Amino acid sequence: MADQPRRPRTMGDARTEAEAAFKKVTAKVAAAPPKQNAVPGIKEQVTLRIDQDVLEFFQEGGPGWQDRINEALRKVAGK
Repeated sequence: MADQPRRPRTMGDARTEAEAAFKKVTAKVAAAPPKQNAVPGIKEQVTLRIDQDVLEFFQEGGPGWQDRINEALRKVAGK
């Protein structure tokens, strides 16, 4: 039977596997940033996409429609 050529020492050799296992075990997981407490009364500007009919419903009441949307969301969130 003919001799099979030797594979080069790359993926799958003992050293490479040991290094990969070591890195997997010793890798530090980045800690999530701590949650900041929400300060009552402070509002944050965001972009929100809502349906046109929902927007028109809140805008029909005149000025203060953003506050009304905020109150409706607060009610649904249970706050």
